[in-house]
Amino acid sequence: MVYSARTLALLLAASIAVVTGLFLSLVENVDQSALIVATIISFSSSYILTFVILEFLIFREINKIYKMMGKLRKKELSGIAKEKSGALNPLRNINEEIFSFATLKQKEIDELKKLEAFRKEFIADVSHELKTPIFAAQGFVHTLLDGAVNDKNVRTKFLKKAAKSLDGLDELVQDLLTLSHLETGDIKMHFEQVDMRKMCEEVVEQFEEKAEKKKINVRVLADHHAKVFVFADAKRLYQVLTNLVSNAIKYSVEHSEVAITFDISKKAVTTFVTDSGEGIPANHLPRIFERFYRVDKSRSRERGGTGLGLAIVKHILEGHNSKAEVQSTVGKGSVFSFKLPRAKADDSDSSDAS
Repeated sequence: MVYSARTLALLLAASIAVVTGLFLSLVENVDQSALIVATIISFSSSYILTFVILEFLIFREINKIYKMMGKLRKKELSGIAKEKSGALNPLRNINEEIFSFATLKQKEIDELKKLEAFRKEFIADVSHELKTPIFAAQGFVHTLLDGAVNDKNVRTKFLKKAAKSLDGLDELVQDLLTLSHLETGDIKMHFEQVDMRKMCEEVVEQFEEKAEKKKINVRVLADHHAKVFVFADAKRLYQVLTNLVSNAIKYSVEHSEVAITFDISKKAVTTFVTDSGEGIPANHLPRIFERFYRVDKSRSRERGGTGLGLAIVKHILEGHNSKAEVQSTVGKGSVFSFKLPRAKADDSDSSDAS
């Protein structure tokens, strides 16, 4: 600013003192000493009052605004701190509006930075995941083209490996498409009454062979005669259970158990998928539902999978106004759970149960 509060206060106080002195000089019977005292008092009181008003109510607040505007221009919004203003400050509302604007813009900038980092990480991950099966299949095919195709045993072996790599690539692409459709809302949920216990038993049957190879006992722990009905999209719910049970078997140690249990209340049914596997370190738990996130990348890829299963689970459950939760202890295992609204059984089901 060209003028400071002190300079303006001096000018205004001098002006008021001069006017006061001239006015009093026109009054009869006023001696010289009284005139000087009145002028000094007028100057002093005017200076103090004007300086306080200008400095504390105007200039300081204007300087704060200029400081904020400077940071806005330099995009240093994170350094802006809210400063209290007096109740009588005429510029308080302007100051608060600028601070609110700066805070909002800083949040937008932080969010954009997160999205940019996430985009870069996602591109790197998906490139790596696509590269692995493509290079494998490419290697087998080129080996056959180089002459191995004439050997029947080698040809069959390499074609099977190439087919397996391409099947993995197809699975990855399908999961990416599913996840993309879930995020964009292209997949609409069709809610209906679903027998959760029956669906869990179907999922367990699907993984019987895989579980037997690892000597893992997978079972549904629920009263056989009790109906566990929930209100959900049957197809997507089956996908959730498939991913959770598949992961539980994949990361469980041999000769252990994977159990599916239920906690039934009046309004909701909570489903638990419990394994006795390696467990997940606490620092990894907040990120395990992210796309391609793996606790142990090298060992996870050896076990197979696309790295998108839990991300799909998360988005499907969000479509059901629910969320996946996990509790885990390293060396003891993990418990994945989710809650869905309970649905009443049909009359026919109730009569069968009785």
